[in-house]
Amino acid sequence: MKFHQLSLFLENQPAHLQRPCQVLAEAGINIRTLCLADAQEFGILRLIVDDWEKAKDALERAGCITTVTEVVAVEVPDRPGGLMEVLTATAESGQDIAYMYAFTAGRGDQAVLFFRFADNDAAIPALRQQGINVLAPVDL
Repeated sequence: MKFHQLSLFLENQPAHLQRPCQVLAEAGINIRTLCLADAQEFGILRLIVDDWEKAKDALERAGCITTVTEVVAVEVPDRPGGLMEVLTATAESGQDIAYMYAFTAGRGDQAVLFFRFADNDAAIPALRQQGINVLAPVDL
């Protein structure tokens, strides 16, 4: 029930985000969601795509250094307090969140949160025990 996330380091320079997006577009790969975080000299682009293996291959052939990380996706009620319910369940189950980002469009009254936990394998059953719906890649 884990998703494969692609991560790329990008220099903090104008148009550096354009290159990997162009590579994916030319390869016919759809970006489902992304997160871009910055530091002083570089950024980290994290991507969930519709075909991670094809995307990784296309990006690496284009000279992008790409890593694959597993993340966990959960459904969250898309309303005030929905995030707090998941964060409370996460805290009660003792799971340490490394980072997270959201995907809200086109899901009706549900949003999707992508989490990188310190231990994804332990987080999945713990979240389910708290009544949180953990998604599989086919669910998106």
